Amino acid sequence: MRRDIPPLAEVRRITEKKRDAWWTVLLVDPVATPLVRLTAKYTRITPNQITWGAFLLGLVSAAFFAFGDWRWLIAGAFVYHLSFILDCMDGKVARLTGQGSVFGAWLDFVFDRIRVAVCGVALMAGQYDRTGETIYIWLAAAVVFLDTLRYINGLEIFKIRHTMRKQIKARVRAARRAENSAELAFMEDLLRNNPEADIEQDIRQAATATATATMTATPAGVAEVTDLAPVTAAETAQAQTQAHAQTHVQAEAEVEAGSEAEAEAGAEAQRKAPARVIDLHQEFRHRFPVYLRARSFFLRHRIRTHLVSGIEFQMGVFILGPLFDSVIKATIVSGALLLVFELAIIYKLLLSTRDFTRTIDSFEREEVATAA
Repeated sequence: MRRDIPPLAEVRRITEKKRDAWWTVLLVDPVATPLVRLTAKYTRITPNQITWGAFLLGLVSAAFFAFGDWRWLIAGAFVYHLSFILDCMDGKVARLTGQGSVFGAWLDFVFDRIRVAVCGVALMAGQYDRTGETIYIWLAAAVVFLDTLRYINGLEIFKIRHTMRKQIKARVRAARRAENSAELAFMEDLLRNNPEADIEQDIRQAATATATATMTATPAGVAEVTDLAPVTAAETAQAQTQAHAQTHVQAEAEVEAGSEAEAEAGAEAQRKAPARVIDLHQEFRHRFPVYLRARSFFLRHRIRTHLVSGIEFQMGVFILGPLFDSVIKATIVSGALLLVFELAIIYKLLLSTRDFTRTIDSFEREEVATAA
């Protein structure tokens, strides 16, 4: 059964990421996106099935790598690239058809790590069996370690950035609530905070009025006034309390009416006011102004500035190295470039945490100034 799938241009807009690895943008998407459209339109293949297919092809490429001969290396590199194309297709199909799931994302991540580890060990084992050089044993460990380091580091950096953004948003919301609450006062809250103040005042006023009436009474009526004094005081206090209560109700109604008007005006002003912009990469951009120009250039072509990530590292080790029969050089160069860019990301995170600290301090200074 054919599905109602949009044209290829719309499929590209839906499925392709706004920023991606340059290897994916240049060498994978031109092939994967048309295949995604055909797969979604004419088949019922699910994203998880594509993930399994990518994993199995990865195991096939590992078997080719294990033979060690240059012909098998070329075959392994070709199959590994097909495996990576399928690996990119599963997420695109999920976005296009709405079949994405949390389990599918977990499965894709775990299978990727297993595929890299198995292919890395198989490639280096085949070259060790062919040459007997022990450096391949160390390179196998290095490939597994660097791939694990890359994704652990990426996940932790994402968590830290998410936490910083979450804390800043919480501070902004708290500041807005404090600003709004400072402008409003609810009468019921005032009475709840000091419930006995008005009653005591009413009783004191009633007692004063009673004492004045007693002093101005005639001698013959002293006993009569004295007997009625408690009743008069209670009645007077009750009457005055009721009068105060009516005044409070009227004042509360006025406050509520004014509060609604102020809330509407504040909401309207908030809709018109520009959003506050928080820059957590200010210091990094200040130190490296050329970064902005390079970033703008790459973004116009959907390429992220992290030029050597886990994807480029894999392609260098499992495609370029076998194709040119230069596994040692390709692995060392790819690993070194990966480490350089990972250190750059860590340094950028360090500067970002400084911007975060300054932002939090500015919120605290604003709170102190508002309280003063």
